[in-house]
Amino acid sequence: MNLGTAEEEPEQEIHIPAEIDWEMLDKSKFFILGAALFSGVSGALYPVVVVKTRQQVAQSQVSCIRTGISIVRHEGFRALYRGFGTSLIGTIPARALYMAALEVTKSNVGSATVSLGFPEPTAAAVANAVAGLSAAMTAQLVWTPIDVVSQRLMVQGSGSSSPNASTCRYVNGIDAFRKIINIDGPRGLYRGFGISILTYAPSNAVWWASYSVTQRLVWAGVGCYLCKKKDSQNENGSYLMRPDSRTVMAVQGVSAALAGGMSALITMPLDTIKTRMQVLEGAENGRRGPTISQTIRSLVREGGWWACYRGLGPRWASMSMSATTMITTYEFLKRLSAKNQDGLM
Repeated sequence: MNLGTAEEEPEQEIHIPAEIDWEMLDKSKFFILGAALFSGVSGALYPVVVVKTRQQVAQSQVSCIRTGISIVRHEGFRALYRGFGTSLIGTIPARALYMAALEVTKSNVGSATVSLGFPEPTAAAVANAVAGLSAAMTAQLVWTPIDVVSQRLMVQGSGSSSPNASTCRYVNGIDAFRKIINIDGPRGLYRGFGISILTYAPSNAVWWASYSVTQRLVWAGVGCYLCKKKDSQNENGSYLMRPDSRTVMAVQGVSAALAGGMSALITMPLDTIKTRMQVLEGAENGRRGPTISQTIRSLVREGGWWACYRGLGPRWASMSMSATTMITTYEFLKRLSAKNQDGLM
């Protein structure tokens, strides 16, 4: 199904390259190149995630700039990449699950929705939302344990973290994994799994649906002015304009950033609660960790309901930058992995 249909105006038509669906991909190339490309993206954005996590577990509001400077000053630059190795190792299989679930669901749901008689823009939005939801739920089976371990490493050594933070000291990701299993059992690795689903599943559904709608709006509003005009006319007398690859990437990037910012704002409180549950120990129930209600009460006591939005700046920036780099990288990856390169335009 072509999710990137052309937007038409009375005297001009924009020809957007066709969507590449699951059946058109060389799967081995898709996963191998995807692992390499997204590892680079994760490395570039990881320091922002560390700053965001430190802000979320702090007892008082501290700006992201001051938090980042404090980390570098007291712990060194390497502290901005604490837990990155663990995160990277887990991200590769998680991304593979995510991309497979996303593309299979999007292709099947999109075709089914169109066959039911829905307009293609509506079908595209529905397919993207359902695909994002299923991809996030599938990937959380791997992502949650990695989150727990990497976030424990991120906040280790933080002088501003909550006094309820874990007292265990971890040498590396393997040591953290082993100690969490010994102390909390396998359930310790899935602490916050439910709230992770509640955070990432709606977030992904909102993001992919928003991206589909936003991309169409961008093309309709300003895309025609950025396209390279062709002198030839169609049979109906309208001008056919073919955007070059840079224009397509620019529209995709802007659409992704807008969708990422919206998703970050909507799901920020859930992300803060999830992070605290995964990192902090519960004063009322010891090693089992705090419950959702205990975490919310603790946040409200510390700074009111606005405490749920600690780290919003870094998360907004992270999700917007991540969305922009992710979608442009992802679309580039799909084109590199397409079986028939000649039939893409």
